[in-house]
Amino acid sequence: MRVYSLFVLIVLSAGFMVGRSFHPNLGDTYELVLYALVFLIGVDIGMEPVLPGPGRAQLALPVLLLPMSTMAASIAAGVLSAILFGIPLKYAAAIGAGCGWYSYTGPLIASYSALYGTVGFLSNLFRELLTIAAYPVLKKYLPPGPLVSIGGATTMDTTLGIIREAGGREAGIVAFIHGFVLTMAVPFLVPLLLG
Repeated sequence: MRVYSLFVLIVLSAGFMVGRSFHPNLGDTYELVLYALVFLIGVDIGMEPVLPGPGRAQLALPVLLLPMSTMAASIAAGVLSAILFGIPLKYAAAIGAGCGWYSYTGPLIASYSALYGTVGFLSNLFRELLTIAAYPVLKKYLPPGPLVSIGGATTMDTTLGIIREAGGREAGIVAFIHGFVLTMAVPFLVPLLLG
């Protein structure tokens, strides 16, 4: 795990230095890389099932309920923030419903309010960063499958590598399904809460 974390840090640092030094125009290359990542994860899942036969059916219901409970808890946390910090309820709930998808949630909320769009962007970005930092530590104390909920929608792409490495193959599959369901739900729920 330490070697993997070190490798991720080195690659991130190298990317930062290239971006600062050469200013390459990559356009939407990051999106293509994410599609490639999702494709490779699909190949990985398809090559070798985690559980034989009936075990898969036992895993299916909890795996499908997990993203729903993640979304409910995220919105509830937003509502609690509205009460504690005096944030308008619709913005707080929409920020929570972003489930870590900062590049969607922040700009969408910013079209209603620049201030709360910034808050939405930053809080969802911090959720992703928290997952990267905390998942490997917390999985020592909590079950690795349900723990993927801290990553929200990011568990399908950016945090998947960390979860798969720290939590194992089964946690990786749970994370992918979890992130996929949330990624499909966020574009419906955030505008609905803002409306």
